[in-house]
Amino acid sequence: MYAQMVKTGLDQVTAREQMSPAEQAFQDRIDADIKIEPKEWMPEAYRKTLIRQISQHAHSEIVGQLPEGNWITRAPTLERKAILLAKVQDEAGHGLYLYCAAETLGVSRDELLDQLHTGKAKYSSIFNYPTLSWADMGAIGWLVDGAAIMNQVPLQRCSYGPYSRAMVRICKEESFHQRQGYDIMMKLCQGTPEQKAMAQNALDRFWWPALMMFGPSDADSVHSVQSMAWKIKMESNDQLRQRFVDQTVPQADYLGLTIPDPKLQWNAERDHYDFGEIDWEEFYQVIKGNGPCNRERLQARVDAWEEGAWVREASLAHAEKRGARAQAA
Repeated sequence: MYAQMVKTGLDQVTAREQMSPAEQAFQDRIDADIKIEPKEWMPEAYRKTLIRQISQHAHSEIVGQLPEGNWITRAPTLERKAILLAKVQDEAGHGLYLYCAAETLGVSRDELLDQLHTGKAKYSSIFNYPTLSWADMGAIGWLVDGAAIMNQVPLQRCSYGPYSRAMVRICKEESFHQRQGYDIMMKLCQGTPEQKAMAQNALDRFWWPALMMFGPSDADSVHSVQSMAWKIKMESNDQLRQRFVDQTVPQADYLGLTIPDPKLQWNAERDHYDFGEIDWEEFYQVIKGNGPCNRERLQARVDAWEEGAWVREASLAHAEKRGARAQAA
C-alpha cells in the first residue's frame, strides 16, 4: 500500500463501553470478518479514514507513473520499453480502481483530485525521489513495488468490500511489477562492472526511502491501532517493515549487491535481521513537501489535468448527445 500516516480522527481506540449500540454492532461484524458494503451504516470516522487511505493510495498510483514514465523512451531495448509501458499503464488502472472504490464512500473524483492538486491530500513519499538511471527502474520494481505488495496482500482481507476486491487484481499486477524490477537488477548484475555498479548505486539511493514507505514506527503511529481494529489496516508498520527486510536481504545477497546499512546483521535470537535507524527527519521533510521532486511531481499532475480538460469536455458532450438521441428514440 502506498498510504502513510493516515489519520483516523480519533486520538485512541474507542472502548466498547463507549460505543453506541450501532457502533457495537458494526464492530461485531468486523470482528466476524463480514465485509462492510457501501450502502450499509458505518461510523463517520471509519468512512473518513477510508477516504483518506484509499485516495492517498490512488494518488500514489498515478503520481507513481511519473518517475517511470520518464524512462519509457530511454529503455535499452524494445522489449524493455514494452514491459515498462505496460507497467505504467497498469498503474493508471490501479488508480482508476481505487478512485472508484473511494467514490462508493460518497466523495467525487473531482474532489479527490482537487485535494491532490492543492496539496491537501498526500501521496507516498517514495515518489518524490528522482530516477537517475535505468537501474532505478529495477530498484523501483524490486524495492518499491515489493514494499507495496508487503502491505497490499493483507489488504485483500480488509473490512471494506470495494477496497478489498480492488486489491485482488492490483496485487496480481504488482507481483509482475516486482518480478520485472528484479529481472532488470539481475541482468545488470550479470553484465559489465559498470552495469553492476549502476545497480548498486540504485540500491544505495532507494533502500532507505523504501523502508520509509511503511510509515513511522509503531510508537509514533498513533492512528494505526484504530485502523487495525477496523481492519482497514491489517498489520503494524514495524511488522511489515521487518518482513520486507527479512525477505529482501537474501535477494540482494543473491544479486551480489550490498545493502547500504553497516548495522544490518542477522539476529539468531529474534530470527530476524537487525537494521539501522531510519532518518525520520528526512521522511517528515518529504511528507511536508520538501523532498527532491515534490514540486515537480505535483506540477506535472496539475499540468496533465489542465491540459486534458478538452478531453473531459468532449467526452461529456458526446455522452450528452448520445443520451439525447436515446431519449428521442
